[in-house]
Amino acid sequence: MADDRPVPLDEYPVHQVPLSMKHVATGDRNAYDRCIFHVLDHEGRALLIAGLGVYPNLGVIDAYATLRVGDTLHAVRASDALGEDRMRLAVGPLRIEVEQPLHRLRLVCDDDSLSYDLTWTADFPALWEPHHVQRRGARLTLEGRRFVQAGGVTGTVRAGGEEFHVTATQWTGTRDRSWGVRPVPGEEGGRLAEEHPTEGFHWLWCPVRFEDRFLMVIVQEDADGYRLLNDATLVRPGHPDRQLGWPQPEITYRSGTRHPERALVHLGDVRKPRELEVEILTSSPLAIGAGYPPADDWQHGTWRGHGWTDRRTYDLTLPHTLAAYGVTDHAARFRLDGRTGHGIFEHGSFGRHDPSGFTGFDSVAP
Repeated sequence: MADDRPVPLDEYPVHQVPLSMKHVATGDRNAYDRCIFHVLDHEGRALLIAGLGVYPNLGVIDAYATLRVGDTLHAVRASDALGEDRMRLAVGPLRIEVEQPLHRLRLVCDDDSLSYDLTWTADFPALWEPHHVQRRGARLTLEGRRFVQAGGVTGTVRAGGEEFHVTATQWTGTRDRSWGVRPVPGEEGGRLAEEHPTEGFHWLWCPVRFEDRFLMVIVQEDADGYRLLNDATLVRPGHPDRQLGWPQPEITYRSGTRHPERALVHLGDVRKPRELEVEILTSSPLAIGAGYPPADDWQHGTWRGHGWTDRRTYDLTLPHTLAAYGVTDHAARFRLDGRTGHGIFEHGSFGRHDPSGFTGFDSVAP
């Protein structure tokens, strides 16, 4: 049968299990392999988020791009059947070209509503994030391997009659590559969801690019503050990576919301404490346009038919209820040890979180 024939990637000595590279080692429907890029200017005028994902056991490839300018969010999303050429990272008008692995990539969106042609160049080596495992009762719901990286970006972005000339000195690029298993819409939680309900989720993910160093901070806590993920690593070319202890964030929220206005993250140990100051520049909720839960118009991995492309604009001055129950990416300016850097302050907090004083899903800052 044609489906059993080798695919082009089988020519390369990259196999990890005795299967064609067309297949993954798990039969879990939620298997995934994807990436996300953030491109932000240092004044908060624009925040571009773009990503592409492959869902091999669902036979789906999809991609998206969102651009926030002022209070308008431009979005392009595309989905199609997964083909055999896994080195062709393209769907609809969106594509990613790996020009030099772990160093230089080209990001392209060729659409009338939102277009860009950008070269992303790494300033620092890629950094592994902590191995991420979550269970609901006895069921493994998420197991992911990720690396993160920061660099400079050059090129052009156009949308809504505006054009941005992207330069490496005035813009910053971060990216995240991940693969493994994570929930894809369509699977019912059933008894496990009923017996093990989510009481609360508190998340912080911050890749920060300084001129001469890169900082990565990750915090994930459950309702009572138990820490499931913890990382604060400083990368300096020519030096060993340095761990900066147990990050302790102090987040100041806008009254009546859980929208962060600024933050202070305590790093290091008691002998040499350090403080990472965070100034929010602009924000883009991932549930709006980018396809992350609990988006109600499109989510990653869902089959929309052959050659599906969707274009939308969102008015971010209007209330978007679902955005409060998802993760938001904030372009931010950071200060540490007298240095100023730029990157992403990704944050999500919903349900109970005792350390923040949130008592339930309807609890907000005073």
